[in-house]
Amino acid sequence: MLFHVRMDVAIPYDLDPVRREELVATERKRAVELQRSGVWRHLWRVVGRYSNISIFDVDTNDGLHAILESLPLYPYMMIEVTPLAQHPSDVAIQIGSR
Repeated sequence: MLFHVRMDVAIPYDLDPVRREELVATERKRAVELQRSGVWRHLWRVVGRYSNISIFDVDTNDGLHAILESLPLYPYMMIEVTPLAQHPSDVAIQIGSR
């Protein structure tokens, strides 16, 4: 199943700077790991914000929740998830049905 996920990050300003750097570094490593595994299919930055729009390919809602919870910055995120379905007017679908 494909999911459109928006993640807005709000790390507290008073968080220890060393801890902040550690969290950001481990978040980056986890994101790369998930992308290389094929689960995190696309990742885009939202211009002007500490946010991203992502596409995840996961079998279940619970599976996606577990992945999101595994992100080191999860406690500092507001997350919005939208399940996606194929659109009948998608050219790729129309070409594939010929």
